[in-house]
Amino acid sequence: MVATTRSKANGTITKLLGASRAGVTKRTKSSSAGGKKPVSTRKKSTQIPAAGVVEERPASPHGTNAPLIAPQANSTAVLQIRRHAPATTNTILDQATAHLLSVDSSLKSLIESHPCEIFSAGGLSELINPFQSLVSGIISQQVSGAAARTIKSRFIALFTPTPTCQQPFFPTPDMVVACPNDNLRSAGLSGRKAEYVVSLAEHFIDGTLSPEVLSTAPDAEVIEKLTKVRGIGNWSAEMFLMFGLKRMDVFSTGDLGIQRGMASHFGKDVAKLKAGGKGKWKYMSEADMLRLSEGFRPYRSLFMWYMWRASDVSVDALTEGGGAGKGKGKAGAKAKKA
Repeated sequence: MVATTRSKANGTITKLLGASRAGVTKRTKSSSAGGKKPVSTRKKSTQIPAAGVVEERPASPHGTNAPLIAPQANSTAVLQIRRHAPATTNTILDQATAHLLSVDSSLKSLIESHPCEIFSAGGLSELINPFQSLVSGIISQQVSGAAARTIKSRFIALFTPTPTCQQPFFPTPDMVVACPNDNLRSAGLSGRKAEYVVSLAEHFIDGTLSPEVLSTAPDAEVIEKLTKVRGIGNWSAEMFLMFGLKRMDVFSTGDLGIQRGMASHFGKDVAKLKAGGKGKWKYMSEADMLRLSEGFRPYRSLFMWYMWRASDVSVDALTEGGGAGKGKGKAGAKAKKA
């Protein structure tokens, strides 16, 4: 069964999948005629629907395109349905690519050499638990990928799944808030990271970062709410918008890889710039980055993807964690080459 609700704020409709799991009952002919009790269709399993069951959906460059999971015990996938959406999850990447090439045909070789899976039909069908993505990002701050995976595994092991918990299991915000700080630190979290994770959980519990807000609020509002969480800065919030929520018009002037990729793509000698750099120098000014990226609206997320490719930057940590890592206010993913 499918239930829908309409958001008064922007007229969007939210589809709640798996309504039968929430205890919806079905009345049979015999029950209506003979007064028998309705037959419950509640399913004991709380397994998250597989990505394969998420069919082609409306998609837009101006909002969340990822199906989000409510990070509570009885999780359901929340899909935003847009009226008059300009594309679908099967076509939006092609439209975005065509737009980039119409603005700058010299991107063709990068595009052909580096297919972007994030905004592909498969990438947009991935179910995202926003709490899990953001916690993973906090855990990954200032540590190697291998260390982050170990700490995350130990963190999850601190908690005992209940029969109603989603699968694969990740602790709910309520579980995290109830966990003693010493236990969190025993998993490998620093004292500050333990505080950050608890702060994040509190923002989900009070509704500040609900899946509905993350699905429908404008980019600036989501960033404002995220940066009120201790341990999440502008860059971390921007990466979550792109890699977690799959929003397509994100642009980060604070990312070093984007600065260097743009400098290289637009004809600057990056080696010379680096050799002559002193203090808090940049490959390109924020004003120039904004000016040169303006024509790529409303698909600047995809443009950023190719600027990372142009500077040979690895974004594996971002795709694994849903996009919010590397610390508060830090600039960008690390480059493979100097």
